[in-house]
Amino acid sequence: MPDSVISMDKVNKWFGALHALRDINFRVSAGEVVVVAGPSGSGKSTMCRTINRLETIDSGTIRVNGETLPAEGRELAKLRSEVAMVFQQFNLFSHLSILDNVTLGPIKVLRQSGAEACKEALGFLDRVGIGDQAHKFPAQLSGGQQQRAAIARALAMRPKAILFDEPTSALDPEMVNEVLEVMTQLAKEGMTMLVVTHEMGFARRVAHRVIFMDAGQIVEEAPPEAFFTNPKTDRARDFLSKILM
Repeated sequence: MPDSVISMDKVNKWFGALHALRDINFRVSAGEVVVVAGPSGSGKSTMCRTINRLETIDSGTIRVNGETLPAEGRELAKLRSEVAMVFQQFNLFSHLSILDNVTLGPIKVLRQSGAEACKEALGFLDRVGIGDQAHKFPAQLSGGQQQRAAIARALAMRPKAILFDEPTSALDPEMVNEVLEVMTQLAKEGMTMLVVTHEMGFARRVAHRVIFMDAGQIVEEAPPEAFFTNPKTDRARDFLSKILM
């Protein structure tokens, strides 16, 4: 599939005796939004983290834009700029202003000038609704604002895809929607996104496909309407009966 931005073929990952990923096969096409759902411990975040090599794999192949994932060095840094990641705990540098957090990657990795990076960063911060917070430090922002800053930081790398690893799970309920709204807008603009989340409303509204994982395997894969109204497996039915109560 030539337009696959991300592909995984027969990927396996072990943590000691735990077989965390079992023969994972899937593709994410350009402009596609894929939501990965499943119970805690099912391998969702591990799978997400292997795509930009925050976790190594034991066997199989991962490709980004058709190229096999590099092991280390400059090529890996380049890949991480092309496939940005938004984490559960924001991972902002606490000693840097929001603006400096967003400009760091473009200056260090993309070799942008400070002035160019600053101008673009302010544009991305405006885009996620926190342009007026640029000169504050992370601790001065709400959790929702920090996560939006993290999304702006990802966008500043001009990635071909963004990985979201449970981006709302550390937020207070009233802050969840402000982050989901930004993600929904990115999806409308055609950003390629792989989203690990428990937010089934977002999955139903925004995803092109839902992947359901359990015990390190992809158990089911379907368009959202089919997945939510007519899941094929007992495991998915049981999961949805608990999460959609």
